[in-house]
Amino acid sequence: MKRVALNIAAVLAVAGVGAFTGAQAQEYPGNKPVQAVVPFAAGGPTDKVARELTMIMSKHLGTTIVIENLGGAGGTIGAKKVAQSKGDGYTILIHHIGMSTAPALYRNLGFDPLKDFEMVGEVADVPMVMVGNKQLPPATFKDLVPYIKANASKLSLANAGIGSASHLCGLLFQSALQTELTTVPYKGTAPALTDILGGQVNLMCDQTTNIAGQLKAGALKPYAAMQSRRVEAFKDIPTAAEQGMPGVEVKIWHAMYAPKGTPKPIIDKLSAALQKSVQDPNFRAKMAELGAEAVPAQRATPDSLRTFLTSEINKWTPVIKKAGVYAD
Repeated sequence: MKRVALNIAAVLAVAGVGAFTGAQAQEYPGNKPVQAVVPFAAGGPTDKVARELTMIMSKHLGTTIVIENLGGAGGTIGAKKVAQSKGDGYTILIHHIGMSTAPALYRNLGFDPLKDFEMVGEVADVPMVMVGNKQLPPATFKDLVPYIKANASKLSLANAGIGSASHLCGLLFQSALQTELTTVPYKGTAPALTDILGGQVNLMCDQTTNIAGQLKAGALKPYAAMQSRRVEAFKDIPTAAEQGMPGVEVKIWHAMYAPKGTPKPIIDKLSAALQKSVQDPNFRAKMAELGAEAVPAQRATPDSLRTFLTSEINKWTPVIKKAGVYAD
């Protein structure tokens, strides 16, 4: 009898936990704010995307979303914090392509992007453009490629640091050319841009969110959009594929995650609010101003993000391993 009583008590206890979780998910988010961790500094490209998104998404979710900037180690510090947070829907992560490159760049990462998070959905894509300083002789990308091969030892390729978007784009570009340039890593985009504008370095591949102002002002020489179609905000810049180099495609995509174990009803609410947000005309207009593109609603889902993240990890791991570059 005693064992039966204990078993009944155990069943009731489990049922109670399930009922609490269900009630919690049903009431979510209530009037409690959600903390969105952005694993980069305030004012950077990912922060800009996240701030525009959370302003719109707060309305669709029905509560305030507060951003916490927790930069360092290529976004891995903030991501690790979210991976170790309580899965109650009140801590989420807004990260970029670094979620797919970190497993290869960091040998002691401390978390698994596919196993330690619940996927919420993709947010926005930021195109990459290969640019040069105004003093470079080639006028077009077609001219640039043979010029690079003939002068590789004399040319420098800037990036914002190991593991940055510009670094990744540069790796893929050099791999496609089968030519190595002198790479110059900086501590951020701002000093790299200063030197390329001043002529101290020759080339850089970077996000439109970083260089939109310089492109519009004609301060940089745009050579190619590094994607399959032209950038909506810069339609006069031909793609690399149009100019004889198909397959060199790099976009800095952004997505939303929650800690592993966050109940599915909560994930469903977050994803539903995200889908409404990426379709919101105000959000799409803000992304266009940054030279970015909000994803269609069907990509702002958990299944779509999991499939895409897996494919991106498979794409970048061999490129990074071949380069033999690690961030730790």
